[in-house]
Amino acid sequence: MSYQYLSEEQRDRYRRFLTDPSPENLEQFFYLDADALAEVAKKRGPHNRLGWGLQWGTARMLGTFLADAVGDVPHVAVDYVAEQLGVADPSCIKHYAERLPTQHEHAREIRGLLGLREFAEAEAETELRVFVASRAAQTRDSRRELFDRAVVWLIENRVLLPGITTLAPLVTNVRAEQLAAVNEHLVQQTPVEMRRELLETMVVPIGKKVSPLEWMRTAVALLSGTGMKEALNRSVAVWAFSAGAWMWAGSFR
Repeated sequence: MSYQYLSEEQRDRYRRFLTDPSPENLEQFFYLDADALAEVAKKRGPHNRLGWGLQWGTARMLGTFLADAVGDVPHVAVDYVAEQLGVADPSCIKHYAERLPTQHEHAREIRGLLGLREFAEAEAETELRVFVASRAAQTRDSRRELFDRAVVWLIENRVLLPGITTLAPLVTNVRAEQLAAVNEHLVQQTPVEMRRELLETMVVPIGKKVSPLEWMRTAVALLSGTGMKEALNRSVAVWAFSAGAWMWAGSFR
């Protein structure tokens, strides 16, 4: 599958609550500001007001609306929002799932208040691609790391998270494209003679167990004069490329 490279923990927490939000998370994401309180006051019934408030928080924290799964919101978040709204019995939230159209209506209202964008919008996807490509070009982030950074970027830029089968392959493809572009740039900047030398370092000489490249990239473990000599030999080998002679040849022997 397109998201198999992700860890089990990454897949499990995508657009879900795995643990209770911390007190800091509650204040950052589930605190209802003046605009939110004004809107939620229009709702009929404590379960609808509480459900609206929880949708507000989950959209901000997880980048998605839980809709009929609002019952999956941790109790600490339910209690935190209920206290703000003066809802005496937080268990009334169970009634919120009884009318799906109401939940969808609330989601539309919250999208407008928060300025949330759907990922399907061309602009949002293009911006994310630029971000991932930039990270891939400037860092050594793995696909897993880039995926997590993409999730954070989307939430911070108020873009609703797409399905995992959409985001995971996008990260893979953009990273592959960017690395290919970086490699092509390096090849173009590398003199032809050096390219030949580099290719030859991957060939295992007769009578040897490893290639010169593997020898050069293997760390020296001996903390002694001999070890220092080996380390210097490797440095000489690297600096010898396109210097006019195979200075490392004698060292490798």
